[in-house]
Amino acid sequence: MTLRKIAGLGALLSAVLPGLAMAADEVAAPVLNSGDTAWMLTATALVLFMTIPGLALFYGGMVRSKNLLSVLMQCFAITGLISILWVIYGYSITFDATGMEAGVTNFNSFIGGFGKVFLAGITPESITGPAALFPEAVFVTFQMTFAIITPALIVGAFAERMKFSAMLIFMGVWFTLVYAPIAHMVWGGPGSLLGDWGVLDFAGGTVVHINAGIAGLVACIVLGKRKGYPTTPMAPHNLGYTLVGAAMLWIGWFGFNAGSAAAANGTAGMAMLVTQIATATAALGWMFAEWITHGKPSALGIASGVVAGLVAITPAAGTVGPMGSIVIGLAAGVICFFCATSLKRKLGYDDSLDAFGVHGIGGIVGAILTGVFAAPALGGFGTVTDIGTQVWIQFKGVAFTVIYTAVVTYVILKVLDAVMGLRVNEEEEAVGLDLAQHNERGYNL
Repeated sequence: MTLRKIAGLGALLSAVLPGLAMAADEVAAPVLNSGDTAWMLTATALVLFMTIPGLALFYGGMVRSKNLLSVLMQCFAITGLISILWVIYGYSITFDATGMEAGVTNFNSFIGGFGKVFLAGITPESITGPAALFPEAVFVTFQMTFAIITPALIVGAFAERMKFSAMLIFMGVWFTLVYAPIAHMVWGGPGSLLGDWGVLDFAGGTVVHINAGIAGLVACIVLGKRKGYPTTPMAPHNLGYTLVGAAMLWIGWFGFNAGSAAAANGTAGMAMLVTQIATATAALGWMFAEWITHGKPSALGIASGVVAGLVAITPAAGTVGPMGSIVIGLAAGVICFFCATSLKRKLGYDDSLDAFGVHGIGGIVGAILTGVFAAPALGGFGTVTDIGTQVWIQFKGVAFTVIYTAVVTYVILKVLDAVMGLRVNEEEEAVGLDLAQHNERGYNL
């Protein structure tokens, strides 16, 4: 080869190689998917809609009229408080994977790092997702709505008797010491404790519902029963609100479950389908169980059945098929009915609005049955090949969540009770929290 040809070849390579390198960079760079982004924006709004106004009305209708505003106020205040805490440090200690390594258990297996405090490094150009397809700001907000609704669910257990000031501090501390660590241990990625165990929790059976349900049970026991419970009638003052709230929860839950696919894809579509099937089955299951047991079906019963089905399908939504969702929904509707009625009366705790009976029990039922019906052999879409082994893994995840949440919640409540007191006095409770805590009435006739 002549020197002239060598020089020409060198010039050609010097011209072509930078272009090839640039093309490779362009292929490797993550590209925002507008369809996924649009779906995640919608799902985020739907999940926030579950708390305000959905949960607020669902709970608000079940309390006595003198406590309506107190429940709505608590839901709105929690929404504001958790939003700010999530931005300051919650997102970071939940999803910062610094120091984590798959198969290695260390401190960061239990809690995330501080690399994203105050949302450091998140810009309009930051992209995230399973395949880096939508803005990280959307993911931050989507997960924020989960962090909001979880402590708000606890309100149902201690309704009508907790100080507003104590409630605010309790929720802030509980979010920091219980919600964020459990969410990190399940959803933190490779190296997270329950994630490495292989626990299946698609949209929050352990993170949201068992977590909130167990905290609610501990809270109602520590605070004690409402004055006059169970001898004094404490009927819901407006079941219309409760049914409207249940309907809003049902609609919003499609964002909760289908949105957890983090993409507009087949998994999201199947999650939406099984959510509808399980919810409808649970509503009928609770209704017929109550009809057979008490002689008549009630509006409160079918609304509670709706929520029980939504709760139970949550951990399974990404892995079970339609037939599995029917079984999960039926089991949740019937089991939650008996736990919210017979079990509560037998054990004597005052879970005012059945936060434990519906969310705690429903979450446990759904988490365990996920291990069964995620198996392809039973129509599921998971990777479960040994049902017995997966059920054991699910049981371990449930047991860990129950124990951790119960112990830490109890300690938080006892410390706050000693420092500032948790409960309003008897006179304030008799007057109602609307007037006693907020100097307002829900109804001015």
